[in-house]
Amino acid sequence: MATQPAQKEKVSRGEMLKRLRAEHAETVTRTQALLKEQKRVQKEICQFIRENPKTVPEIAEAVGMPSNEVLWYLASYKKYGIVVEDGMCADYPLYKKIEEK
Repeated sequence: MATQPAQKEKVSRGEMLKRLRAEHAETVTRTQALLKEQKRVQKEICQFIRENPKTVPEIAEAVGMPSNEVLWYLASYKKYGIVVEDGMCADYPLYKKIEEK
């Protein structure tokens, strides 16, 4: 008589997710902190440009970040329809938050 192959232990979806969370706890924590920081920066930038359009250097000074980082955020927000360019001030485009409907 042939022996039956060992049966794999059935793991519930909940158990599997719990195991994965434990294995990747450090990565999850880092990702959550990064997301929290990105949301904080978005809130600060959007509050500053809500009423009047501002240039990248003006926004950078107001939120205390380097201009290159502010420009990166604004490019992302523009791509996803959060801000728009609203004219020019000398050589700098003015950015304004789109009004929520």
